[in-house]
Amino acid sequence: MSRKLRIWLIFLIFLNGYVSLSFELVVLRQLSFWVGSSAVITSIIMGIFLGFMSLGYFLGSSERVQNKNIRTILGTSFIVIALFAFFASSFPLVSEYFVRLYRWGITSSVLQTFIYSFLLLSIGPFLFGFNTTLLSRMLHKYNTNYTGNIMAWDTIGSVLGSLLTTLILMPFIGVNYTVILIVSLAVFAAVVTRPRWWVILLGVLVLIPTLIVNSDYVQRSRFGILVNNANSTISVAQYQDGLRILYMNGLPMSTYNPNNGMNAEYIDYLNQHFIYNMPTDSKKKILVLGAGGFTAGLNDTYNEYTFVDIEHTLKEISEKYFLGKPLTPNKKFIVQDASQYLKNSKEKYDMILLDVYSNSFQIPEGFITAEFMQRVKSHVAPNGILVMNIVSSQSFQDKYSQVFDNTFHTVFPQNSQRQVIGYANPWDNNDVANVLYVWYNRDGDDRIYTINQTPVIYDRYIK
Repeated sequence: MSRKLRIWLIFLIFLNGYVSLSFELVVLRQLSFWVGSSAVITSIIMGIFLGFMSLGYFLGSSERVQNKNIRTILGTSFIVIALFAFFASSFPLVSEYFVRLYRWGITSSVLQTFIYSFLLLSIGPFLFGFNTTLLSRMLHKYNTNYTGNIMAWDTIGSVLGSLLTTLILMPFIGVNYTVILIVSLAVFAAVVTRPRWWVILLGVLVLIPTLIVNSDYVQRSRFGILVNNANSTISVAQYQDGLRILYMNGLPMSTYNPNNGMNAEYIDYLNQHFIYNMPTDSKKKILVLGAGGFTAGLNDTYNEYTFVDIEHTLKEISEKYFLGKPLTPNKKFIVQDASQYLKNSKEKYDMILLDVYSNSFQIPEGFITAEFMQRVKSHVAPNGILVMNIVSSQSFQDKYSQVFDNTFHTVFPQNSQRQVIGYANPWDNNDVANVLYVWYNRDGDDRIYTINQTPVIYDRYIK
């Protein structure tokens, strides 16, 4: 075997490993805010991905392939991988997939992930495994001692794909251009493997829509996407009456109308009943976990605000495209995971707004635990107030609403209230609404009134 042929085969094995891991990580990123990133969702995606890859390993060793033109098979295979990478990883197409499933009544995140994985994460991974086996057979044809090298270079490609994709490419060039790179590398592998006119033509036919759909210009002009990085895909829609909606990962996160100053209904409720009516004898410290569009306390220029969110572009996007004005000097923005911020901070706040549960599709599972709520509770100052905004069934028609309520009252057994915002109809089968859980950090009293002891006349709140 010539040195040139050996280098070519090893390079393709390396490239196959790189593209496969990078493709898998981009898919996990694109799906995370539609179906979450829980162990169940991740296991479905990885299980199907690895399962079909294993099938590719197995069928790639078939004797039927032995006498075929392996270069032609590999070239075609890489083109198909590029095609499926385009369909499975492009955010506008992923969004369209989920929108259609919800229209068809398929709302289970587990079922959505299974369907997606079988449709779009079967062929590509199968071909990754198939290609690795074919390339290995070509190397073994000349030297049977290359098993270690094959595994090493495939693993090196996977490791590099993992590190570059998550640490450099998605954060700095964006997910959309990372998708373009993955598709381009697959097309490049196809052309290098089989440099024929039909391979080049097929590669161009895949690359053109990939470049169009994933370009900044098209994503901004057609889909309104302003940011597409490792954490979020952000867009702002503006309507004729002046209403603006901030979308993150295709889901509405905040609304604002500069013409009348109105925000999302639950934010207006919070501003009017908890923030704008605060006593002015001293400045209050307010912590907002989940910054959204920074509309909580938007017109309050007196009290001190700390907004915490993991998305670093949120302040710039909100000021430039959503609010249309800079935040007032009394508002500070910290880029950090909410749980980590609370873990590292010793600050106590007069009011904490926990606004990380603001969509029924996107439930951050680490933030709905009793342990996290206990951490939040420890940062509420004496006589302070904690407000949690969640989207759930107002009449407890699903298990999530019931168990969340149980969890909340385990941590906050006293001095709490539950307020439904907006349309309320417990007889409606679809009664999902913004629900505010409020806890007041005041001395509690665990007594109850009984027929034998009812000292209500002494307990009644009288001024």
